[in-house]
Amino acid sequence: MDTRDIRAAGWQTFSGLVLALSGIFGVVYGLMAVYKSSFFAGNAVFVFSDLNTWGWITFGLGALAIASGLAIFSGREWARWIGIAIAGLGALGQLLTAQAYPLWSLMIMGVYLLAVYGLAVYGVRESVASSAGSRSETTTSGISARPTGISDVSDRDRRAA
Repeated sequence: MDTRDIRAAGWQTFSGLVLALSGIFGVVYGLMAVYKSSFFAGNAVFVFSDLNTWGWITFGLGALAIASGLAIFSGREWARWIGIAIAGLGALGQLLTAQAYPLWSLMIMGVYLLAVYGLAVYGVRESVASSAGSRSETTTSGISARPTGISDVSDRDRRAA
């Protein structure tokens, strides 16, 4: 197994867990904004509407983040793209509610952005990865062109000399 495959699997697991965890945080944040609005800053000015509306928006995005975080564990391509979209919307929602509780909003926004990074950079399609692997493994007189380790590179260099 290639180290990129291991790293991609690790980032996929990390992103799924982080997305689900930030979704739980978003749900708690949204419920607190709706039911205990005295906890937040009283003179906060929002882009539109009020804290109650943003509480419901944050609650909904958090619930979607939990669902997409769990769907990422299926390893499907659609789950990865939905996870990226939901995490991006969640980060934007946290940015827009930062007036109410800035430190918490920025922390959750950072967690969402970590999930976006992990899903965008290390989520590779299996079909693309397998076709790229078959192209790079073209053989020339029976010797594999794709090295699998340091010793294979040095063996190939010795044969070429």
